[in-house]
Amino acid sequence: MELDTVLISRLLTAMTLGFHIIFATLGVGVPLMISAAEFIGIKRKDPHYRLLARRWTRGFIISVAVGVVTGTAIGLQLSLVWPNFMQMAGNVISLPLFMEVFAFFFEAIFLGIYLYTWDRFKNEYIHWLFSLPIIIGGGFSAVFITIVNAFMNTPDGFEVENGAFAAVNPIGAMLNPATPTKVFHVLSTAYLTCAAILAAITAFLILKKKATDYYKKALKLTLALTFVFGVLTVITGDTSAKFLAAHQPEKLAAAEWHFETEEGADLILFGWLNDAHETIGEIRIPKFLSFLAHGDFNAEVTGLEETPEEMWPPLWVHYMFDLMVTIGFVLPAIALLYFILKKMKNRQEHNKGMLSLIALSGPLALAAIEFGWIYAEEGRQPWIIRGYMTVEEAATSSPYIGLMFILFLALYILLGTLFVITLRKIFRDNPAEEELEKHYPSVKKGDES
Repeated sequence: MELDTVLISRLLTAMTLGFHIIFATLGVGVPLMISAAEFIGIKRKDPHYRLLARRWTRGFIISVAVGVVTGTAIGLQLSLVWPNFMQMAGNVISLPLFMEVFAFFFEAIFLGIYLYTWDRFKNEYIHWLFSLPIIIGGGFSAVFITIVNAFMNTPDGFEVENGAFAAVNPIGAMLNPATPTKVFHVLSTAYLTCAAILAAITAFLILKKKATDYYKKALKLTLALTFVFGVLTVITGDTSAKFLAAHQPEKLAAAEWHFETEEGADLILFGWLNDAHETIGEIRIPKFLSFLAHGDFNAEVTGLEETPEEMWPPLWVHYMFDLMVTIGFVLPAIALLYFILKKMKNRQEHNKGMLSLIALSGPLALAAIEFGWIYAEEGRQPWIIRGYMTVEEAATSSPYIGLMFILFLALYILLGTLFVITLRKIFRDNPAEEELEKHYPSVKKGDES
C-alpha cells in the first residue's frame, strides 16, 4: 500500500497546530489576566487579587515551556513537511517569522524579570509595570504568526517572474488585505478564551466547596473580562465576515452553504445537505447573510457557483463555522447572566446551575478556538497560498513522513501528560488558603469564610 504523503503531511500539521494553538492562546491571553489582577490588587490594597496574579503566573510559565517546544516543532515542520511552500514563499514571509522569534525573546526576558522580582520594590507599581512588556511580547508574537497566515489567504507584496515570487516587498506582504481583520480576531478570541478558562477553573473549585473570598473575586474578575472580550469578539466576527465577502467569497459561501449568487441572502444555521446540495433541517434567518456580508439586508452575496467546483472548500466547514459562532455568543451570555443574578436581591450567582454553566465555558472556549482554526485553514482549500500554490503541490514526497507523524504524536502525548501532572502538583500541594497566610499574614482565616 502506497503512503499518501500529502494526507499524512496535512494530518501531521493539523495535529501540531491543533495542540500548539492551546498553548499559543494561553501565551497571548493569560499575561493580560495576570496584569489586571495585580493592578487591582495594588490599587485596592487587596491581597486576594495579588495572590491571583502570583498563582496564575506559575501556571503560565508551565504553558510557555510547552509552547516553546510546540512552536519549535511548527518551525521545523515548515521546512521538512512543506519544502515547496518554503522554497516559493520563504523569502516573502521570512520577516514576520523572524519578528515572531524576536517578540518571544522579548516576552521571555521580561517574564523572568517579573517572576523573580515579587516584593522587591517599595513602589509596587514598578513590579506591575514589568507585566506590560509580557503582554506586548505575547501579543506581537501572535500578530506576526497571524500575518503569515493572512498572507497565505491574500498573498501580496511581490511580483511573479517565471513562476517564482520576485521583487518582494516584505512590508507589503505583511500588510496584505487579510492582516487587519485576522489580527483583530485572533487577539480578541485569545483574551476571551483565557478569561473563560480561568473562570471555568474557578467555578469548578467553588463547586468543590471552596466558596472563599479569594475564589469569588477571581470569578468576578474573569467573568467581567469574559463579557468584555466576548462582545469584542462578536464585533471582530462581523468585520471578518465582511472581509471574506470582499476577498474570499468562496470561503464565506462554503461556510453558509450559499450556492447561488443572490440578493437578500438568508443565513443558514446547522442542518445538512443532500446529494443535490439542498439544505435540510436548517435554521434560516431571512436576508441576514446579506447583512453580515455587506451591512445591507438586500445586498448581493456571491455564491459558490462563481467558483469552479474543484476549487470549492470542503462543505463540512459549515459546521465548524456554526459551532465557532454559536460558542462566541454563548460565552458572553453566560457572563452576563452571572452579573444579572449578582444584581438581584436574592444573590443566586453562585448557585450550582450557574457555576456548572461557567465551568462548561472553559472547554467551550477552547473548542471554539479549535473550530475557528479548522475553518480558517480548511476554508482556504485547496490552496496553501491562495491562487498560487495548492496544498498538494507544497507537500513533501518523503517516505519517512509516516514515521515523523508517529514521533510527533508521541511527543505531544508526553508533553500534554507532563503539563497536566505539573499543574496538579503545583496547585494541589500549595493551596491558595495556605499561600495567602504565607505571603499576606495580615489576612485572617476568618476573612476566607
